[in-house]
Amino acid sequence: MTDTFQVTCHRPDNNDRHRRLQGLGGPGGGGWHRDIDTLITALQTSQYKLWTVAPSGESVWVEVARRSNGRAYLKTEPDSVELNNLLAL
Repeated sequence: MTDTFQVTCHRPDNNDRHRRLQGLGGPGGGGWHRDIDTLITALQTSQYKLWTVAPSGESVWVEVARRSNGRAYLKTEPDSVELNNLLAL
């Protein structure tokens, strides 16, 4: 069964200029936070589904993407806002 969580905050990673997020969190179950690698694995294995609210007010899913060097990262599905929705939290 896939658990669905709303993302309402992020933790930046100031030690790695190429990895702009260290983790994500939200209000479900009294508050939660997971590191990015854990969330990437959970999304890839369908353990979690994550969503957030874009600055436009639209609900958008969080998905795994890959950089040209093969490194996985999290982003929101394409929406009408060019701004990075996760960094805007």
